[in-house]
Amino acid sequence: MIPPQEASVRRREIEDKLKQEEETLSFIRDSLEKSDQLTKNMVSILSSFESRLMKLENSIIPVHKQTENLQRLQENVEKTLSCLDHVISYYHVAADTEKIIREGPTGRLEEYLGSMAKIQKAVEYFQDNNPDSPELNKVKLLFERGKESLESEFRSLMTRHSKVVSPILILDLISSEEELEVQEEAPLEHLPESVLQDVIRISRWLVEYGRNQDFMNVYYQIRSSQLDRSIKGLREHFRKSSSSSGVPYSPAIPNKRKDTPTKKPVKRPGTIRKAQNLLKQYSQHGLDGKKGGSNLIPLEGHEHDFRVKHLSEALNDKHGLLAGRDDMLDVETDAYIHCISAFVKLAQSEYQLLMDVIPEHHQKKTFDSLIQDALDGLMLEGENIVSAARKAIIRHDFSAVLTVFPILRHLKQTKPEFDQVLQGTAASTKNKLPSLITSMETVGAKALEDFADNIKNDPDKEYNMPKDGTVHELTSNAILFLQQLLDFQETAGAMLASQVLGDTYNIPLDPRETSSSATSYSSEFSKRLLSTYICKVLGNLQLNLLSKSKVYEDPALSAIFLHNNYNYILKALEKSELIQLVAVTQKTAERSYREHIEQQIQTYQRSWLKVTDYITEKNIPVFQPGVKLRDKERQMIKERFKGFNDGLEELCKIQKAWAIPDTEQRDKIRQAQKNIVQETYGAFLHRYSNVPFTKNTEKYIKYRVEQVGDMIDRLFDTSA
Repeated sequence: MIPPQEASVRRREIEDKLKQEEETLSFIRDSLEKSDQLTKNMVSILSSFESRLMKLENSIIPVHKQTENLQRLQENVEKTLSCLDHVISYYHVAADTEKIIREGPTGRLEEYLGSMAKIQKAVEYFQDNNPDSPELNKVKLLFERGKESLESEFRSLMTRHSKVVSPILILDLISSEEELEVQEEAPLEHLPESVLQDVIRISRWLVEYGRNQDFMNVYYQIRSSQLDRSIKGLREHFRKSSSSSGVPYSPAIPNKRKDTPTKKPVKRPGTIRKAQNLLKQYSQHGLDGKKGGSNLIPLEGHEHDFRVKHLSEALNDKHGLLAGRDDMLDVETDAYIHCISAFVKLAQSEYQLLMDVIPEHHQKKTFDSLIQDALDGLMLEGENIVSAARKAIIRHDFSAVLTVFPILRHLKQTKPEFDQVLQGTAASTKNKLPSLITSMETVGAKALEDFADNIKNDPDKEYNMPKDGTVHELTSNAILFLQQLLDFQETAGAMLASQVLGDTYNIPLDPRETSSSATSYSSEFSKRLLSTYICKVLGNLQLNLLSKSKVYEDPALSAIFLHNNYNYILKALEKSELIQLVAVTQKTAERSYREHIEQQIQTYQRSWLKVTDYITEKNIPVFQPGVKLRDKERQMIKERFKGFNDGLEELCKIQKAWAIPDTEQRDKIRQAQKNIVQETYGAFLHRYSNVPFTKNTEKYIKYRVEQVGDMIDRLFDTSA
């Protein structure tokens, strides 16, 4: 139970708290009343504002609509006035531009094109709005006159500023690819930059507004003429330079001024020129391997003159120029090779120029037309070379056909660039170079086959046969011809392969050795073909030499003749890469020739048997010492001495006039024969020098052993 005192305190607290709550409630009630009053006042104000705003809107909207209509009317008036000014301006275009059109675009192309643009717009306006207006005819005539002036200006600019590219610049352009230290190749400037820009602007206007393509014909005709004349100028430069100074051209060194060119020797194709060098080696050095490594020695007397004369004539071309002079055929070959390279470079440059001037969809066709004259000229010249080679083959002048080899090799090397340049041209244009290559391969293969047949069937057995048994001209010519093929192994092999000569030589075709092209063979296969061909020529030559050797009545001279020719062939093979090429298909060729040479030496040595048989022991009876010889025995000994002396003198006299050009072989054969004869004669002389078979000893014992050796040492020496 709560004490009375605490209950009294508690009651007072509750009463105080209740009083506070009543006061708070009274405050809230007063606040709500004030808020209601304020809300009523605000609603009244807003209602009044809304009423006034509606009155304002009703007053402004009609005014706004009236103002908008007035503005629209003003704009229409201004547009109408502008259109009238624009239309009226078209009626003044003819008068404003007639003077400019009449004077032409020269020197003021920008202004002229601006006038043409005005005329073009006037034409379009009258066509669309007033096609019956006389003003339309006036501006049309003015437009056509302006277009003709632009076409004329295009032709004039192209004609006046298109220049032939000088031979020096062309040769610099060609040689720049072969220089190791040259700056980046600068394009040829066919037209001055300002002129080029004018030409480009005119061409674009003619295409876009003039609806004209005739200027493209003008362009290709002018540029075609310059291209053709540039290449012909290069060819003429070769001819003149070669005839005057012997230096085909003198291109400028890079980084130097173009007006101070320095002379640079031309790279020769290595055909007839190399053959002439071989001829000089033949006439100066010889077969003994001395003096600069040549394997040829001078022939003696008239035989040397005869051989040099023959080889010189064999190297002459169709013009009949002597070796040692600046061979015109060689110059023509160089010129043609450089013209081919020049065509590629100039055509590339022409296409770069054409891309700026001619619209893209007309570029290929225009370029095709542009290059036709120059390309046809080169192809015609190539066909003339082929034709000349065919005629040379008919005359059996196979040295002249060597001209085809460097040209064909260069054409094949250049073909990828050719193909790239001719991309997009007509098929007939693309096929011209492959057709020429095929013709050259055909005539080259024909020459190779006819040469091999000519070596085999050469009927000349008596005329021009060397009386001293030295190397026959047929042998020297055959080897010389084969040596020329070394510089053109791939070309010659491709010639043979292009004619499917694998069947002819019984060489099976391995699918891995051929590509998708019927005329493309691996280098290994071409090398085997060429090796087989060389072996065929050497085999034909050997058969012919055997036949020719039968012309000699003396078997010993026949043996010397075969020995000289076989030795010449072997030395020539060994001193060049021919022996490696032959070994591709004939591993034992070198050994076979050595055996043939040894056989001929043995055959020659048998010619001395008729001398040594007189004094050999097997044919001499034995005489007892101290026994007096009978007359018959003395006579026999006399006959032996006389037979030996006469035979020795006769053989030395005859064989002295024979020739063995190879000093090593000559010394070897002399020494071997001297050893045999001296040994036999020494034994015979020792046996009978003290035998009293005659009172006139000097008559029968005419020579000492040393004298016999000296006589043999003078064999094969017309100067002794």
